[in-house]
Amino acid sequence: MAYWLFKTEPDAFSLDDLKNAPKKTTLWEGVRNYQARNFMRDGVKIGDLVMIYHSSCKQVGVAGIAIVTKEAYPDPTQFDLSSDYYDAKATSENPRWVVVEVTYQSHLKKLVSLKDIKANDSITELALKKAGRLSVMPVTEHDWLQIVKMVST
Repeated sequence: MAYWLFKTEPDAFSLDDLKNAPKKTTLWEGVRNYQARNFMRDGVKIGDLVMIYHSSCKQVGVAGIAIVTKEAYPDPTQFDLSSDYYDAKATSENPRWVVVEVTYQSHLKKLVSLKDIKANDSITELALKKAGRLSVMPVTEHDWLQIVKMVST
């Protein structure tokens, strides 16, 4: 099992939206960064745990946990002319983007803010502390446990 952090803007899709989705499951769509896509395509596996991170909002930080329930396959929005994520260069023979499916597990008892994550010297490898632009990033087991520990402190 591996650990991941997936960013989302809660005004577009929040942890509450995931919790209230049919079967508490959704496609993690719209990833349009090649490095994030490669993580989803090559690294994210069924059973991996995901921290859902709310960004571009008043309360930025880790809001809850999901689990990967389906591995990468072509993102259907890249072929949909009406989608904001349409990609004219993508074809069914050569898709450019992928999705994974995630299922809601839980809300954290409190949001773990970016400020608190950056201030925690025990979190050493998290890309979010270094270059927080990626929407999908791996999390080491050590850093995962440090963030979870922050919920109870």
